[in-house]
Amino acid sequence: MHGDFNDPSASICCYAALLLRLSLGVMYLAHSVVLKWLTFTLTGTAQYFQSIGLSPTLAYLTFFAEAIGGVLLILGIQSRWVALALLPILVGALSVHSGNGWVFTATGGGWEYPLYLIILSMAQALLGDGAHAISPSRSLHLKGPLVQGGIVPPSGGLR
Repeated sequence: MHGDFNDPSASICCYAALLLRLSLGVMYLAHSVVLKWLTFTLTGTAQYFQSIGLSPTLAYLTFFAEAIGGVLLILGIQSRWVALALLPILVGALSVHSGNGWVFTATGGGWEYPLYLIILSMAQALLGDGAHAISPSRSLHLKGPLVQGGIVPPSGGLR
């Protein structure tokens, strides 16, 4: 996200997207390493996946996708596309937890946290990388109400 740093709103947007990118990256990294590896172990996570009818191999793929995706987000490497690529994992988590109720502390975990992360990941994809990204994503060239309403600058998107 490259903004005109003489324009305070562009600078604020760059740093807001950075905060979102860093927090999402840390969350994905923690969710993979702390939860799946250190808390439940990868074998335990694979057994859980199998118990709900999923391939145990998918547990390992999910672990690596979340860990690598988290690092890429933290570093600001193609963050827009990383956030979009991680959406299927969150949609899967939402479907697994959808019958458990609202609160994530409910037995089996609730659905609100995966839904919240889906929304945050979509916001990251729309906003772009933010300040201090190592390899910024290409801008989205949006037209229509988002641009006209002032959410995205008329230049075609935030990087």
